[in-house]
Amino acid sequence: MIITLSTLLILSLGVILFMQMPMFGKQASGNRLSIIKVSPNYKNGEFQNISPTSMLSEDASYWSMTKEYFFKKVKEPESNLPTKKTNLLKLDPSENILVWMGHSSYFMQLDGKTILVDPVLSGSASPLWFSIEAFAGSDIYNPDDLPTIDYLFITHDHWDHMDYKTLGQLQSKIKKVICPLGNGSHLEHWGFHKSVIFEEDWNKTLLFDNNFTVHITPARHFSGRGFKRNQTLWASFVLCTPSAKVFIGGDGGYDTHFAEIGNKYGPFDLAILENGQYDKSWKYIHMMPHEVLKATSDLKAKALLPVHSGKFTLGNHNWDEPLNKITQNQAKNSFRILTPQIGEQVNLNDSTQQFTQWWKEIK
Repeated sequence: MIITLSTLLILSLGVILFMQMPMFGKQASGNRLSIIKVSPNYKNGEFQNISPTSMLSEDASYWSMTKEYFFKKVKEPESNLPTKKTNLLKLDPSENILVWMGHSSYFMQLDGKTILVDPVLSGSASPLWFSIEAFAGSDIYNPDDLPTIDYLFITHDHWDHMDYKTLGQLQSKIKKVICPLGNGSHLEHWGFHKSVIFEEDWNKTLLFDNNFTVHITPARHFSGRGFKRNQTLWASFVLCTPSAKVFIGGDGGYDTHFAEIGNKYGPFDLAILENGQYDKSWKYIHMMPHEVLKATSDLKAKALLPVHSGKFTLGNHNWDEPLNKITQNQAKNSFRILTPQIGEQVNLNDSTQQFTQWWKEIK
């Protein structure tokens, strides 16, 4: 009994010490916490979704989900993913382009400005570097490959979207960070100066030079880098530039906010929405593929870039299922679906650009 209790005590202390490491970030305090507490989206000590949102669906349980995670075999790519690495340091500044880096990380150049969203370039989407590793061949970019970034967007603080190692290496290249409430506390803890952090609530607007405007809009999700959830806000963004309007979706389940955003800010030239790591057991916090298509229509988007797949296994489906499902009935859609390889340059002003179904070539 003494040995058992001693072992448990040592393990508990180890976990506590491990979670004090900088990568776990820092909870909001002082003036930042005061601002959070008066947010209409913060109630009973945590941020809330617009609609009541359960983490699990009615017919699911944490026990059944755990069993499925450990015993269901999902297919991962058996060979390196095919890629087309665009040199981001030698782009023509007059071109409007997008480069997907796998999962939910992507780079854009619009009207002469450089934009980066949720960069995870460290090879892992976990606090434990040996778990949730990137698929072979998918991790082709590192921070040295990126130019100076005018606008960095962070949609929420989950490990597969807000990567401590990547952000630390990029810090000197970042001019402005745009994030929802509370996330600035993590960033300041990691060395970002408060003057570069633009941290706002849903339904707020940020005006920048050269007619760049960002509207912070709702998402249906949750947050947290440790045991305590929802102490920071999650968000989507409407990015308006002189020549384009882009919806940056982040993570989240389907809800009425897509139609509301579409009616208020649409139509969009491009909607970037999560399509992957879904499951019927957590359908309220991650969209199923058919809901991604409905959300795109609600947003009145001319094109869809499906992300949140192609790099990590976080859900209980085969790695290629999200792309197979989202593209199986393309002819029925009123919008284009863009399926570039990781690193392939998407020419945003070219509505005729074609992409292969590259994932079908991999075992």
